[in-house]
Amino acid sequence: MTAPDGAAAPVTVPTDTATVSKKGLSAGTIGLIGAVVIGISTIAPAYTLTASLGPTVSEVGFQVPAIILVGFIPMLLVAFGYRELNRRIPDSGTSFTWATRAFGPWVGWMAGWGLVAATVLVLSNLAGIAVEFLFLLIDQLAGNPGTIAELAFNPFINVAVCLAFMFGATWVSYRDLQTTEKLQYVLVSFQVLVLVVFSIAALVHVSDGSAFDASPFEWTWFNPFAVGSVAAVVAGLSLSIFIFWGWDVVLTMNEETKNPEKTPGRAATITVLIVAGLYLLISIALLSFAGTGEGEFGLGNPDIQANVFFYLSGPILGPFAFLVSLAVLTSSASSLQSTFVGPARTLLAMGHYGALPKKFAEVSPRFFTPGYATIVSSVVASVFYAVMRFVSENVLWDTITALGMMICFYYGLTAFACVWYFRKQWFDSGRSFVFTLLFPLVGGVILAVLFVITLVDSMNPDYGSGSNIADVGLVFILGVTVLLVGVIIMIWQSLKRPAFFRGETLSLESPPSLRRAKR
Repeated sequence: MTAPDGAAAPVTVPTDTATVSKKGLSAGTIGLIGAVVIGISTIAPAYTLTASLGPTVSEVGFQVPAIILVGFIPMLLVAFGYRELNRRIPDSGTSFTWATRAFGPWVGWMAGWGLVAATVLVLSNLAGIAVEFLFLLIDQLAGNPGTIAELAFNPFINVAVCLAFMFGATWVSYRDLQTTEKLQYVLVSFQVLVLVVFSIAALVHVSDGSAFDASPFEWTWFNPFAVGSVAAVVAGLSLSIFIFWGWDVVLTMNEETKNPEKTPGRAATITVLIVAGLYLLISIALLSFAGTGEGEFGLGNPDIQANVFFYLSGPILGPFAFLVSLAVLTSSASSLQSTFVGPARTLLAMGHYGALPKKFAEVSPRFFTPGYATIVSSVVASVFYAVMRFVSENVLWDTITALGMMICFYYGLTAFACVWYFRKQWFDSGRSFVFTLLFPLVGGVILAVLFVITLVDSMNPDYGSGSNIADVGLVFILGVTVLLVGVIIMIWQSLKRPAFFRGETLSLESPPSLRRAKR
């Protein structure tokens, strides 16, 4: 039986109080540990921190641990909201499905667009980083500083190798989730092990007096009020938000996990906690080892800030420095593969409920994965990267910077969806008040404020790479363009597929307490 416009009619299975529509995915294949591993892989701590630690230091100095904690707070608060929604509606569409249930199809469609746009475009960035670190690693192993590494900046070589990485990641993602899980166990374990060893080695150098610029640890590093200016806090916080982004991938696997009402929510919380602990360890170790000055290895040196781990790996690990480059390569490559999980399953849900062409609802009959949606995500990301690499590398990086706004947009929207969806049971209990109202509301407000501030600041022509059009920052133009493209596609789909937008395939859900009262 099909719904209007060919969308699959919801086949319901009981959850707490709501219903979930099955989509043909392989149920019960991922456990708690596997989900956490995939979540850590998507966040990519090695890749993310080597690129963001330097810029964060330039904004807040020794207060990096404080900024990490401040950025961790809205992520954790929003994660609790995600957990509550997942317990009620464990649907692979996550932000799309939940926002639709809470606010209706138009808001839900844009929430889905925010997730898909952010993840698909970040895929291209991850592939590009993997290419650079591949050549850096070969350069280190060959003992020929700079010569081989420079090949990564040849656009023809760069794009060719990038597409090869993209193809490999697509192939693994197209296969069943067990293949992804097994691969990520190896890649994530290696990445985390190297980062822990790297941090411990840096602290050993500090203790024996061989550090570059030894700076004894102080508890004041955890004080965000010592930063000095609100602008610096906001800038550092925006970077901090980015380094935690990606944990929600575990929720998009909810229809494929064991105990789907509880496992994804628990996995999301555990993932955020583990990554926060790892970030604090690394940042404290490197601040203690190198300080914040602009000397040769100082974290304030603008020449090393784009790739802190690469420059500090030699002084800290000596002949084993190549392990850090291998860890970052592993981090970006593994994240490239696991990041496919989120947009593919969101597109699957949007196709399933008739918000996109029904082709997106196709599931591989052999692997029970969203095959068509995975391939589309890969093709779009590959074309975008190839075009932008030849047009302007600044445009590419500014686009990624603009996606910080997208992260705040769809995370915040999902947090507010939690608050509104559960509005009839806010005061049912102390637990309900905290997890369905207080935490997601505070997290959503923080992200909404960050979204507005970033939107305003990015209008400055000096923001990001400094590229601008008519004295308007390119980051602002790109961020607004991504949102407007989503609005245009949404309007087009509403004309082609009106059933979803009339609420016939995925309707507003009555608040839980109200549903019980009607019975």
